[in-house]
Amino acid sequence: MGQKINPLGFRLGTTQSHHSFWFEKPKNFSTGIREDEIIRNFINDYVKKTHTILSGFEGIYHIGHIVIKKRIDFIQVIISIGFTNIFAEGQIREIEELRINIKKKIKLVNRKLYIIIKRIENPYSQPNIIAEYIALQFKNRVSFRKSIKKAIELTERAGTKGIQVKVSGRIDGKEIARIEWIREGRVPLQTISAKIDHCSHSIRTICGLLGIKIWIY
Repeated sequence: MGQKINPLGFRLGTTQSHHSFWFEKPKNFSTGIREDEIIRNFINDYVKKTHTILSGFEGIYHIGHIVIKKRIDFIQVIISIGFTNIFAEGQIREIEELRINIKKKIKLVNRKLYIIIKRIENPYSQPNIIAEYIALQFKNRVSFRKSIKKAIELTERAGTKGIQVKVSGRIDGKEIARIEWIREGRVPLQTISAKIDHCSHSIRTICGLLGIKIWIY
């Protein structure tokens, strides 16, 4: 009972692929994983610091996913973004600045670093972007039911088959923490061939920490 597994790792090799492509000797494997984590965290922090989030859902931006490919002499980072307002003005200058900062952060000496920006066709089919939208609504004191209902509408417009949202914590500022589940459409979590995308997101509000989990079919 209660054997939980990450939906993405559960489907590796069928509908999901790895977000990191590289080989390393066993003694250097942990260093490579740590390097990937530093790159991903740095890019997310850089985007949040550099670009302001507008009040409506049209101003939401978020990175869909980051793919890292490594070889002996270079590292390639592919950033999938949902909206064009990221790196829109002065795109080349901002990408070059990001590249230089990452090289300093992970102390690259003999390897080159390439950054590629890709745009996602249906941003609201990505759970990361939907989680960012819900988090922004909670920050703006929008009620739980209203923000979740709007998020489900956005995913339906993107052509998804189903969505499941789980929010835990002091929802709407209530004194007792609770867990709320909302599902719309089909979300077959036990079917390996079903293409399920998943993310977990946390947000700090004045009432404490809220956790958001999203599954999109």
